[in-house]
Amino acid sequence: MSKQNINLGRKWYVLHTYSGYEENVAQNLKQRVESMDMEDKIFEILIPIEKKIKIKNGKRKVVEEKIFPGYVMVEMIVTDESWYVVRNTPNVTGFIGTGTIPTPISEKEIKSLKKRMGVEEPKFKLDIIAGSPVSITDGPFKNMEGKITNIDEGKGKVKVVVSMFGRETPVELDFLQIKKI
Repeated sequence: MSKQNINLGRKWYVLHTYSGYEENVAQNLKQRVESMDMEDKIFEILIPIEKKIKIKNGKRKVVEEKIFPGYVMVEMIVTDESWYVVRNTPNVTGFIGTGTIPTPISEKEIKSLKKRMGVEEPKFKLDIIAGSPVSITDGPFKNMEGKITNIDEGKGKVKVVVSMFGRETPVELDFLQIKKI
């Protein structure tokens, strides 16, 4: 870092960390900011996570997943001192940027990231319509095929008619338990 570093004011930067150490980096950095009196240069530390829906043992679970594993966002004013504090935080491998100069990310990117993180209920996007043939990928009807009769976007559920024991049987499934054929 050089003394002629242009102070861009308060901006967001991306730190590269060892994967799996994102929380550790965020915690260490918060402690360093306090102990080194950097609250006026380093403001917010963010690990971008989003909620996803997974099916485990036939049950729906909302899990939090890192959007960018191995990265931590930091809102800061880059000076030689603040750069040094962040750069020398254990498990930080560097800033995203050219050479040693961190490149700020746009306000637009941060806004869309925060919006994505703030989505409380994960949304499903399934390009199926009633009448679509589907294959069941999970649950008691796994590996069977059927036709969609009804779609409940709000609940993330579908009704599928499967042929069992020589008759058509309607079953209610989760979006994640089927795939389009």
